[in-house]
Amino acid sequence: MEYTTQMDAARKGIVTRQMKLVAGKEKMDPEKIRRLVAEGKVIIPANKNHVSLDPEGVGEGLRTKINVNLGISKDCCNIDLEMEKVRLALELKAEAIMDLSCYGKTREFRTKLVQMSPAMIGTVPIYDAVGFYDKNLKDITVDEIFEVVEKHCEDGVDFLTIHAGLNRVAAEKIRKMNRITNVVSRGGSLMFAWMQLNDRENPFYEYYDRLLDICEKYDVSLSLGDGCRPGCLHDATDACQVEELITLGELTKLAWNRNIQVMIEGPGHMSINEIAGNMMMEKRLCHGAPFYVLGPLVTDVAPGYDHITSAIGGAIAAASGADFLCYVTPAEHLRLPDLGDMKEGIIAARIAAHAADIAKGIPGARDWDDNMSRARAALDWKEMFRLAMDPEKAIAYRESSMPEHEDSCTMCGKMCAVRNMNRALSGKDIQLND
Repeated sequence: MEYTTQMDAARKGIVTRQMKLVAGKEKMDPEKIRRLVAEGKVIIPANKNHVSLDPEGVGEGLRTKINVNLGISKDCCNIDLEMEKVRLALELKAEAIMDLSCYGKTREFRTKLVQMSPAMIGTVPIYDAVGFYDKNLKDITVDEIFEVVEKHCEDGVDFLTIHAGLNRVAAEKIRKMNRITNVVSRGGSLMFAWMQLNDRENPFYEYYDRLLDICEKYDVSLSLGDGCRPGCLHDATDACQVEELITLGELTKLAWNRNIQVMIEGPGHMSINEIAGNMMMEKRLCHGAPFYVLGPLVTDVAPGYDHITSAIGGAIAAASGADFLCYVTPAEHLRLPDLGDMKEGIIAARIAAHAADIAKGIPGARDWDDNMSRARAALDWKEMFRLAMDPEKAIAYRESSMPEHEDSCTMCGKMCAVRNMNRALSGKDIQLND
């Protein structure tokens, strides 16, 4: 039986190769994966042209996935450096890479990325349109916007961030609201400006069926962008954010009617006590579609440490229902991240995702921690390093300050609780002063 998309296959009762691979990774029955894809609660972004893809599932009951942002810009247009970032992201086991390129040889970079990356690839076509046509934003036509969308899909991109919910009604509300940071979404701000400059509706909203035609052709998933996401604690959970979320829920159903897979993008910045409520609200208003969050950053006052503010919020968000975390680096709000910033951001996001998976009871999540605990109890340093999320850093710390006795570290030495309990329980003498 033929099918057009993963959702179309699922609704026809077909378990695809991608569903079987995801089921194996998630320790789940393939038939359950099929059912969740059919319901829209799980997506498997898998462009027909991304031949190197090792597919992942995002959504209900699955491991929390993480995304890494990179790409070339006018100030930093070194393709070789960005490819180094791709290699690092893959080495550190990111499940997704978003190419946010907006200047120069964007298609050259994108095609190289798709060819080498087994991780799913996302893009934001409106970023690329300005650089691709080398025109002022106002002068880019609706047809040109959709031509860029099709090029991205043709090149093998698995999901597209599309800010279709920031329509003219939402734009008018933004003008009236007492927001401190207005619109902080780059894609959202571009669509807001295009609408204002041309006195027209958002083309992704007005011609949504045209977008769905392209997605169906290549089996590309939609990541419906939150153009009204809060950029500071003050703006969180306001009418702009919530009204756009309602619109995204409506657009989700329209996409599902065409068998297009959808996930929803979410905040942003918000205080800890608002996070769980926001996760529940998204799942309700968007009919259980997977939720993809940036952070949330739980305070606005820690530039240089926003990988930490984001990891705190991300762990709470994922434990409360978010399915996909976009990493945030120490360079957030300050500059384009370098390789060191990327590593810090990826590890912070992976910690948040794993902590949430433990809380959610994801099959096998706790086993990793239990195995690490057994290695610690045995003072088996080799096994501890093998199990470490970042073995390189753990080994470097250990080797930078070696203890007198191998079965301890320089923090406690011979007073190590684990060492002495092992000796006491096995009937050995404990000498602390010699």
